[in-house]
Amino acid sequence: MAKPFTAVTPAAGWNPRYTFSAAVRAGNLLFISGMTAANEQGELVGEGDIVRQTEYIFEKMGRVLEAAGASFANVVETTEYFTTLDGYAKTAGVRRKVFGDAPWPAATGVLVAGLIRPGALIEIKATAVLEGPAPVS
Repeated sequence: MAKPFTAVTPAAGWNPRYTFSAAVRAGNLLFISGMTAANEQGELVGEGDIVRQTEYIFEKMGRVLEAAGASFANVVETTEYFTTLDGYAKTAGVRRKVFGDAPWPAATGVLVAGLIRPGALIEIKATAVLEGPAPVS
């Protein structure tokens, strides 16, 4: 049986050794995997700096959206996993810059004890609604 989704992979910025897709498209929905600020070489960008890590994550996410023919205007929901209680307040300005004026996507912030990537202070996943028909595979 064929899978009910297709993988979306950006041209650059996604480590091929990952055992999951950068995103998957199911119908007109795009589910973007949780991302930390690890670059293609597996190095953490912005060590100790949650604002820089957040900026880099959104840069990576932007490449995934572009590969799907979308932009941040298509994002309807994000989930952000923080390792510090003040993480949300520190990153709110980045969200405003990325998503522009209201209305903003729905968001959930979750405080966690740690993330899989050592040194990561934040991980973000998102859902977007795409326009047009899904590609036929």
